[in-house]
Amino acid sequence: MRLRRSPILQKAFTLVEALIAVGLIGIFFVALYAGMTQGFGILANAREDLRANQILLDKMEEMRLYSWDQITSYGTANSFVPTNFTEEFYPTGTNPAQSTFSAGRNNGNTNTFRYHGTIVVTNVPFTNAYSTNMRKVMVALSWTNGGKIYRHDMSTYVSEYGLQKHIY
Repeated sequence: MRLRRSPILQKAFTLVEALIAVGLIGIFFVALYAGMTQGFGILANAREDLRANQILLDKMEEMRLYSWDQITSYGTANSFVPTNFTEEFYPTGTNPAQSTFSAGRNNGNTNTFRYHGTIVVTNVPFTNAYSTNMRKVMVALSWTNGGKIYRHDMSTYVSEYGLQKHIY
């Protein structure tokens, strides 16, 4: 009787194949981690930009509530409009006790970081009959994140016979 032998089928991976697979998996995990890190960074920057726009809009709305005399007193000894201001940002809570923001983003303060702003009231840059009854208000905001300085600004015109006459 003759036995028929079939060739032995090898079903294992070689060492080279296993090393290539491990290398590819490592590259995929590094790419996944880098993508997640970048995504969270973009989200944090968007949150900071949104807060900056909120602050700028708040200061512009504040200007609408000032009377014409208060606006034109800018730069004098009894100025009502502040020239500089500071606003804080609590990224993970509503107050410093709830915030867990990482250190280093606000000069060592672990709870918040600050937006620094300036308000400038000037004459309007045009010469019309009504230009003496208008002022240009510019609000500028800056903050530091990761060693990089960011800036936003906003400007508007205020009229002597504008919204204030309807409120007061």
